[in-house]
Formats: sequence, structure tokens, C-alpha cells
Amino acid sequence: MTYAVNPAISRIEAPPIIEAQGWVRPGLRNRKLLNLCQAVPSWSAADALDEEVARLAHEPGIGLYTDIYGIAELRAAIAAHLSADYRGKIAAENVCVTAGCNQAFAASIMAIAKAGDNVIVPVPYFFNHTMWLGMLGVEARYISGIGAPDPQEALKLIDANTRAIVLCTPNNPTGAIYSPEVLQGFFEVARARGIALVIDETYKDFRAGAAPAHAIFSTPGWEDCFIHLYSFSKAYAMTGYRVGSITASTRILAEIEKIMDCLAICTAHLSQRAALFALTSLEDWKAEKIANMHGRLSALRQAFGRTGLRYELVSSGALFAYVKHPFTDETAKAVAMRLAGEHDLLCLPGSIFGPGQEAYLRIAFANAEASDMEVLVDRLIESQISAISASSSGRAIR
Repeated sequence: MTYAVNPAISRIEAPPIIEAQGWVRPGLRNRKLLNLCQAVPSWSAADALDEEVARLAHEPGIGLYTDIYGIAELRAAIAAHLSADYRGKIAAENVCVTAGCNQAFAASIMAIAKAGDNVIVPVPYFFNHTMWLGMLGVEARYISGIGAPDPQEALKLIDANTRAIVLCTPNNPTGAIYSPEVLQGFFEVARARGIALVIDETYKDFRAGAAPAHAIFSTPGWEDCFIHLYSFSKAYAMTGYRVGSITASTRILAEIEKIMDCLAICTAHLSQRAALFALTSLEDWKAEKIANMHGRLSALRQAFGRTGLRYELVSSGALFAYVKHPFTDETAKAVAMRLAGEHDLLCLPGSIFGPGQEAYLRIAFANAEASDMEVLVDRLIESQISAISASSSGRAIR
């Protein structure tokens, strides 16, 4: 007899990106694989960051634990950065450094919700969010989220067991950027009902313009119901360093401290010092890379205007495009698998982002150059032609 596993974990689907990578046909191919599966920047971290990390590696004490909340200098720098970015008032004591934004989300939800509670999530959602809710036995209650979700729709779902509303903006998977008015509306709903508003703003730096994403941090008493999540992974190309942050009330952070102590004790000291250098010394480097990404987004939108393309660009922004495929009698997974296996285009099916998403695909274009966007559309059109010629398959194109 073998030991049992936790059913709350075993019923969760395996990480979808790992599965999707297995759809690519093995062996040599005569053209480049367009890997648009995961939002990983195509560039490496800044040379200056590499040099600083090499220097830091020899510093006394760099291999030791830090405070659970993170080193004081980084907490203060994050607070100053967010205060400037949102034109609000954030203190270092409101910041906890985490090992990436996924850990920030996990610790935040664990601190406020238990099995049997529920959390409101727009669909399509970031799959790691709902995976974690399922592991905790927390019910996800869905509102429509293609485009901008409606705070009033969320209000109708709140009951005595609701603990939070979770948003992601710029959104993963759609790329949609929620307006300040929409976010303020969710904040007011959360505050009125005594629940948390958790916003994952991993991709905030990829918004266009300098205006604040929202006014929540400048609203008196924001600490009463707002939890902000951030990551250094994408804007600074530091995915492997695993540095993120939670900004919240000191009351909630006191609970999160207990969770962090059991999960990892602290974020790696070297990674924290690297993040501090990035935040304080790489603003120009970051601005250049973000402008590069804006160019890719513009090229993608232009490419999707091609005559004859039956795939519809539903939403795009930051590092993502959400696309409606034209095959009415096929699942999103079947379409994605065929694109990977027959057309050398790897993307994710909409079905992993929630119910009612079978008609969609997610394209993460951070790993592609602007010149690749026309190639992307070439291969989408190629898939249409193949479907028509394979008439015996019964594929129907809308």
C-alpha cells in the first residue's frame, strides 16, 4: 500500500505551460519555432545588473537570511517607487518582499481566506490564481472579464463567505488594461462590503503614458481593503531571481509574515540586493526595453489587420494578445495543439483561462521580435488553408 496524496492538490491540473511545450513536434524543423507560450522577455538582464550581482556575490553576509519582510533598503525603495508611480502615500512598513508575484499572491490569499470561503475572479483569469484557490479549498466565483469587468457584477456575488476580489491589470491573459475608474469602482465595492481588493500589477510598467494606473493609493484608508502585488520579473528581465512584493496594511502583513516564515523564511538575499539595484539604477534601461515592447505590440496589431485572416484580435496590451480562432467545431486545445504540431506556432488555449473560453487562444509576444508578427499571421493563415484543404476532417471555419 502506498501513501495518499492531498486530494485538494491532485485534482488540480498540471502546469499548462509544461504540457503545451510537449505539443511541439520533435526533431529538426526547416523554420523557426514561434514560441509565444510564456511571457518571458527575449532580452537578458542589464549588463550593469550582471556586474552588480557579481560584485554582491563576494559581499560578507550575502548568503545569510534577511528579515522576513525583506531588507529595509529594498522595502523603502519599493514604497518610494509605488508612491511616485501612483502619486500616493506608501510607507516601507506596508511592503513585504516575496519570491516573485506568485508567492505574493499565495501568501496574500492564505492570509485572508480559508477553505469554504470564496473569492471573485474575472474570466478569463490567470491560471495560477485559480490553481492556488483550488488548493486552499477556496471557491472561485466568476464574473465576465474580457475587456473591463464590471464592479456591479461582482457586488451581486458577494455573500458572508466572500473574502476578496482578485484582479490582474494589465491583464494576463488578455492584455486588457483596466481604467482608473473601473479599479476605483472595485475598490469602493470592496470597502463597502468589508472584503479585500487584491490587484496583481505584475505588468504595470508596460502601460503607455505616465498617468497613474489608479488613484487607490491616494485614497485615505486604502490600507483597510487593498492588497497590491508586483514583480520584478518582467520589466527588469529578472524572472529567475524571483523577487516580487506585497503592499498592504501592517495588520495583514503581520499575518503574511507567519506564512512567509514557513514558505521560504525570506526572499534570497542576493536577489533582493539585485532588485534594489534594478529599482534605483536601471530606470533608463527599463524605459528602453518597454518602448521596445510597445513597438512589438504595435506591430502585432498592424499584422492582425491582414486581409484574409479569420483569427480575430479580441484584446491586446502589455505582453499579451487574446485571439478568437475561427474553428467553430474544435476545442481551443485542439487548435493550439495543431498550431504547435503542424504550423510551428506555440501558444496557449483559452480553455486553461476559465470556463467559456474555448473560442480563444492566448499569445504571449514578449519572446518575439516586431518582425515576427507578420510571420505569426502567416502561420495563422496557413492553418486556415490547411483546414480547408483537409475537408474530410470536418473542421468548420466561422
